[in-house]
Amino acid sequence: MDPKLYKFDTLSLHGGQRPDAETGARAVPIYQTTSYVFQDSDHAAALFNLEQGGHIYSRISNPTVAVLEERIAALEGVPGPWPLPPDKVHYLLQY
Repeated sequence: MDPKLYKFDTLSLHGGQRPDAETGARAVPIYQTTSYVFQDSDHAAALFNLEQGGHIYSRISNPTVAVLEERIAALEGVPGPWPLPPDKVHYLLQY
């Protein structure tokens, strides 16, 4: 979603997220998991070495928080997400 094409209200609801291609669901899914499966040991190494994007453990990153980071970036008009650990999200929402 291009922040230049939409106003604040639309970005605050839909920024950083695309509807699910399979189901057409508009809401951001909440994944109730703590860890993610690696394709193989090379894939795991690439994720831990930050050579490849992806999720390792939900306290480090997860798909739901990734959408929040993208949405905040869209609202702020910056090109990328804020590096925000999931356990610190509540601080952002409090202030």
